[in-house]
Amino acid sequence: MQSEKIRITTSSTSLAALSGLAERYANPEFSIAPGGHVQTISAGHYTVSGLSRHVRLGEFVAHKSTTGIHLGEVVKVEPDLVYVCPIEPGDPIGIHDTVIRKGAFRIAPTESWCGRTINSLCEPIDGGGPLLQGDKRRSISNTAPPSMTRKRVEHGFKTGVRAIDIFSPLCLGQRLGVFAGSGVGKSTLLSMLARADAFDKVVIALVGERGREVREFIEDTLGENLKKSVAVVATSDESPMLRKMAPLTAVTIAEHYRDKGDNVLLIVDSVTRFAHAIREVATASGEPPIARGYPASVFTELPRLLERAGPGPEGTGTITAIISILVDGDNHNDPIADSTRGILDGHIVMDRSLAEEGRYPPINPLASVSRLARKAWTPDQEKLVGRLKSLIHRFEETRDLRLIGGYRAGSDPDLDMAIKQVPVIYDILKQTPGERPAFDAFTDLASALKAAAGMGGAGGAARARG
Repeated sequence: MQSEKIRITTSSTSLAALSGLAERYANPEFSIAPGGHVQTISAGHYTVSGLSRHVRLGEFVAHKSTTGIHLGEVVKVEPDLVYVCPIEPGDPIGIHDTVIRKGAFRIAPTESWCGRTINSLCEPIDGGGPLLQGDKRRSISNTAPPSMTRKRVEHGFKTGVRAIDIFSPLCLGQRLGVFAGSGVGKSTLLSMLARADAFDKVVIALVGERGREVREFIEDTLGENLKKSVAVVATSDESPMLRKMAPLTAVTIAEHYRDKGDNVLLIVDSVTRFAHAIREVATASGEPPIARGYPASVFTELPRLLERAGPGPEGTGTITAIISILVDGDNHNDPIADSTRGILDGHIVMDRSLAEEGRYPPINPLASVSRLARKAWTPDQEKLVGRLKSLIHRFEETRDLRLIGGYRAGSDPDLDMAIKQVPVIYDILKQTPGERPAFDAFTDLASALKAAAGMGGAGGAARARG
């Protein structure tokens, strides 16, 4: 009788233990972390055995070494081996070290992140103490909202940059590319756009930037907007994985604020360095190049990143994205520039020759296009801009002819008007970062043209010849 009671008690205890274990495994917050071991090590990646059945491409793993735990991303999966790219450069890795699956990299943004500067792993780098974590965790590899659930882009806004507000106006939820070679003034233009007052939040991703410029950009450029801004920084000396993650982290933070109903400005400088980071990671894992050294994964990741910006579903806010593209060798048709131009809703072209003339920002109004400009212009403004572009084209087309004295005033009324007015237009488009943003660019232009007309046409013609 006594032994029977013992068996019953033991059976009940085992049943309770199994029940508790089953409940624990049924909890979606609990996950088993299978492990493997390092097999081979190379300059850009290492391989792990024992994880092929448990991990997916793009997931994170944790590598345990003598100095601690280090993160890596799965970049290739084979039947017996997993290829991992370490997140931090110079992580100590040894043969047979243990590697554990961690899953997708997730972050939990909150309002308290505004005013902070963080790295790609959402670790503060501004000395302001640890970041508070929100209630909802988001994977940085999210997909864009379904196209038929997204709001339409309807409302324009003023950037304060006259060259853009007149010739290539923007709308809330638009995605614009700024195309420029190195040293032309791309980052300076982005700093001017970051001061726009139309947004509730500003999220900035500085990818591959020079380390000395980070504080200047954040502290000097943002000014009062710093209180509503989050900066994600991955400098040029950091690993390709951190440079690849920076725009993904930034757009995930922007999505959090958009879903709360905010209108968010997302600035990425530059998406070309994001593509370079993907190329480094893909090349290290053995992916072959298909276009001027870029592997196919670059052209897969670009639209996945850029499509996440834009208007959100009904009842949410918008993400207006301004993306800089560093054109290699001033070739505006290189693979990254060409691919990005087809995804975005417009492009601003910055011309090195204009910068050499001292015209800042050196925006080429004839080559720049906003696909949503008609939603921001009034009908009268649209007609005016069409006329202005016609005059500028005529002015530039006949520049050489006029310089050699081959044109006689009065032969072509349109060209006479262009000679008088285009230099005035160029003058009003000049703007330095220290100037106050333009409140109404069209009013400024009208005032300048009226003042020039009052001075007489001879002065305008003299300026054109000069």
